[in-house]
This record gives sequence, C-alpha cells and structure tokens, in this order.
Amino acid sequence: MKLPRLLIPLALLIIFVGSSAFFVVQEGHQALITQFGKPVGGPYKEAGLYFKIPLIQEVHTFEERILKWDGSPNQIPTRDKKYIWVDTTARWRITDPLKFLQTVSTITGAMSRLDDIIDSIVRDMVSSNLLVEIVRSGDWNPNPPAEISTFTPKEEVQQVSMEKKEEDRVDKPVMIGRQLITRLMLAEAGKLTPQYGIELIDVEIKRINYVESVQKRVYERMISERKRIASQYRSEGEGEKRRIMGIMQKELARIRSEAYKKSQEIRGAAEAEATRIYGEAFGRDPEFYAFFKTLESYKDQRKGNSDLILSTESEYYKYLNSLPE
Repeated sequence: MKLPRLLIPLALLIIFVGSSAFFVVQEGHQALITQFGKPVGGPYKEAGLYFKIPLIQEVHTFEERILKWDGSPNQIPTRDKKYIWVDTTARWRITDPLKFLQTVSTITGAMSRLDDIIDSIVRDMVSSNLLVEIVRSGDWNPNPPAEISTFTPKEEVQQVSMEKKEEDRVDKPVMIGRQLITRLMLAEAGKLTPQYGIELIDVEIKRINYVESVQKRVYERMISERKRIASQYRSEGEGEKRRIMGIMQKELARIRSEAYKKSQEIRGAAEAEATRIYGEAFGRDPEFYAFFKTLESYKDQRKGNSDLILSTESEYYKYLNSLPE
C-alpha cells in the first residue's frame, strides 16, 4: 500500500518538473535564460518550443516588436523667448535583451529611462531654435504662387506683415525646419539608448501649443488683425460705393439732360406744326380765325378770379353784340 501512495506524489513531481523544463517563445517576442542571475547562451528570437533546466534556470521574455513612447507635454521656452507646450512621441525596440535586462529590467524601467533621455534632448533642441523653425517645414515657401494663395488676398498679407514686429512675423524664411530638428533629436537621443539595449527608431513632435498666457495674446492679436482687415474692406467698400454712386448720378444727369433736350425738340416741333396749321387757317379765313381765338379768350377769362372792366361797346365784345336778340 505504501508504494502506490508514493507513486502519486512522484508522478506529480515528474509532471511538474517536466512541464517546467519547456518554455514557448511567442511570435513577436524574444527570450533570455539566466542561471543564478547569470545569462546562459544567447537570446531566443525565433518563435517555438525550447528546453531549460527546471528550477535552476529562469526565462525572461521581452517584446521584439516596435514599442511606443509618449512623453508628457513640457513647457519650454524657444530661442526667441516664446513659451510653448511641446508634446513628443517616439518609437523604439529592444535590440539587446541582455543589456536591457541588466540595466532597466522591464518595460516600465525602459520608459522611465527614455523619459529622462528624450525630454532632455527635446528641451535642448527647442530652446536653441526659433519658434518658426520648430513649427514650419524646411521646404515651406512664405511666398506661394498667386493662383495657390486664394484664402488671403495679397494686399491683406502685405498689410498684416508690415504691421507686425519683425520677431512676430510668420513669413520669415525657414533655415532648419521641423524635420531636421526631429532628426537631430533622434541622432542625439540615439547615442544614449544602445547602452540600455534599446534602439530608438524615430522621435517626432506630436503637438505644439502656446502656453495659456501667450495663447490669449495670440488670439487677441489675431482678432485685432481680422478687425483691422475688416475695417479696411469696409473702407474700400464705402469708397467703391461712392464711386459707383458718382457714376450713377452722372449717368442719371446725362439721361435726364438728353430726355429734356428730346422733349424740348418734340415740343418745339409740335408748336411749329401748330403755328403752321394756325397760319394756314388764318390765311384761308381770317374772320373765322379771329372769331375762334376770341371765343377761346372768353373761356380762359371765366377760369380766372380777376375782374375785367370793359365797355359793352368794346371791340372785345363785338361778336357778342352782333348776335341777334
């Protein structure tokens, strides 16, 4: 009975030892074996099943894929004394598992070490360059072709640029540019990471923003510029309105003058025609013409409010006096 009782623990022990003698390296990972704290053999970078001495040797697994580092936004002054928030990101990977294990041990330790290295390099680079160099590309053209610059009129750009201080101008030529600055950051930081078994692949500025106090001044200046440009547009619009109104008044006066001239010509022609007709009528029957004109004068006299005192024997009433009683 004692033998079966011993076989069960022995079998369990054999199963435990046997299972701990093998380890699996997953795809995208690498492993390193240590024995009493010392490395044994090289790193295992191929995915598969491997053997180790149970209870004596220990397996350390590391990422072989590219990892992401995101720094905390830092407030940094530029060379032209502009205080900005700089948010940086980087990509890195573990190239030497042994150095990595001996220096930083874990991903958390590596991130902490990268914080110190990259933040320091970024601060040095930003503080030694102008703001325009950090935010602009090296191939940026401050004077784009006219057909491309459709958002802001040329006159507006010239006016705003002339009114700004030289250090605040955004149309300065870029000597270095953001791409070269980030490459310099990568080169400087890349010199310090190999001692930790880390290869730095790239460093990029993710976001740049003014600090709150400067941001407020920038917004106020932008509003002031927009108001100044709007005022210029209104002034130009009023000038154009006055010019158009002047042309309109001049054209209206010309049309009225021509219309009056035409009406006078028509009236003159009509009066001449009437005089001709009257003349012909007078020539044909002078007595009837005199009679007709006298009757018209009688009618016109009745319309007025004035009194006319004449003798009944007057020549004016001869046609009335000639009527039979």
